[in-house]
Amino acid sequence: EFTKKRKGESTKMQAFVFPGQGSQYLGMGKDLADRFDEARQVFEEADEVLGFSLSRLCFEGPEEQLRLTEMTQPAMLTVSIALFRILEKRDSVPDFVAGHSVGEYAALVAAGGLGFQDAVRLVHQRGRFMQEAVPVGVGAMAAVLGLKVSKVREICQEAAGGEVVSPANINSADQIVISGHRQAVERATELARTQGARKVVTLPVSAPFHCELMKPAEERLSQVIEEISFRNLRVPLINNFEAREVKQASEAREGLIRQVSSPVLWSESIERLVKMGVSTFVEVGPGKVLQGLIRRIAPSVEVKNVGNKEQVENHA
Repeated sequence: EFTKKRKGESTKMQAFVFPGQGSQYLGMGKDLADRFDEARQVFEEADEVLGFSLSRLCFEGPEEQLRLTEMTQPAMLTVSIALFRILEKRDSVPDFVAGHSVGEYAALVAAGGLGFQDAVRLVHQRGRFMQEAVPVGVGAMAAVLGLKVSKVREICQEAAGGEVVSPANINSADQIVISGHRQAVERATELARTQGARKVVTLPVSAPFHCELMKPAEERLSQVIEEISFRNLRVPLINNFEAREVKQASEAREGLIRQVSSPVLWSESIERLVKMGVSTFVEVGPGKVLQGLIRRIAPSVEVKNVGNKEQVENHA
């Protein structure tokens, strides 16, 4: 059962967390749109704003098109918000929100800081800007398991050789994703292996996210974001680039701009939420990547995920 909050009622605190790229799968959201009016409405809105059928892409593919960054990002946002609207209608409300990378946009929509239509338009452009910032094949990302972030930083400095490679996602104490020029990432992964990493996995991504190479995308996005209206948040957000509590519209805007080329401080964000008294985390969106990470970061908390019709009906 979800904690259902009503005015004046004090219950344990819960955070809604929204996943990022990599959790998408073909067919996601279809069972929701078929069963829940509020979910169908979210998909219809997305299709209208984007001028093409994002819903068909989510439900039917083709999969290689769904995997393109500029499609994946609005697709993840739309499915996450469809799920959020269903939960909201059932009185399940968070005390805090956070999102992993592009998931921060869903978190801001859920917190009332950003309109859904603006968010869909933004993430579609964000995906395109990130893809165009670095020619395909020039950049890479890899996950390093079993080494602390300080060690991974040292390895990146040693491997750079005049190129860019740096920690991009600090997912848990011993799962760090690195990002940068392909050759520099390859040198760093070799070093990580020789220096005791438990496992090193090259990620199937089309661009090197959350590193200096994304500066051109950050600059283009900041121009678009400046024209969008943000509101103060109804629910505080813990942001990616500083793992800090955000309530003001201006801070939310700044966070979305800065996160493009800054590392995602996920581990620190979850630790911050636990310190603030959150005892239940609900992953709202496709897949269960965040559920796995949160269990590693904070083994004592309760973690649930709501990503499909069955999970909604079991939990709401």
